[in-house]
Amino acid sequence: MLVVVDLQIRLLSAMAESERAVIVKHSEMLLQAAQSLEIPVLYTEQYPKGLGPTVPALIERLPAMALGFEKTGFSCCSAQGFPQALKAPGRRQVVLIGQEAHVCVLQTTLELLALGYQVFVVEDGVCSRAPRHKQNALARMREAGAVISNVE
Repeated sequence: MLVVVDLQIRLLSAMAESERAVIVKHSEMLLQAAQSLEIPVLYTEQYPKGLGPTVPALIERLPAMALGFEKTGFSCCSAQGFPQALKAPGRRQVVLIGQEAHVCVLQTTLELLALGYQVFVVEDGVCSRAPRHKQNALARMREAGAVISNVE
């Protein structure tokens, strides 16, 4: 499954401009691949009333069957209905993209690993406001058992 974590307008605007362009481009690529390969897609929005909706370019790329969830906790698993939607297709591998790597992506990764999922984090598909926070998060996720990969 592909999980898109909090790629929202206001949150993304806090990232470096060069990082924003890469994240959106790579997210579009992965969403297109998911649609072509009929891979289920889930996406989350962290407190959308304050941080805005998902980036419109990505909403346009979401497969018709993609499911969206609002959340206020850091892990995607805290969103009402998310754990059930993740479990429903019976797939045990999850690819994660989104922001911020050291908060919501990290907490989601740790929780999914604890639930027995094999987690793949796309290193050029996640971002944090501070590059060192992203690097620290990727190291923590790798140490916890996640596979750190890239968009290719």
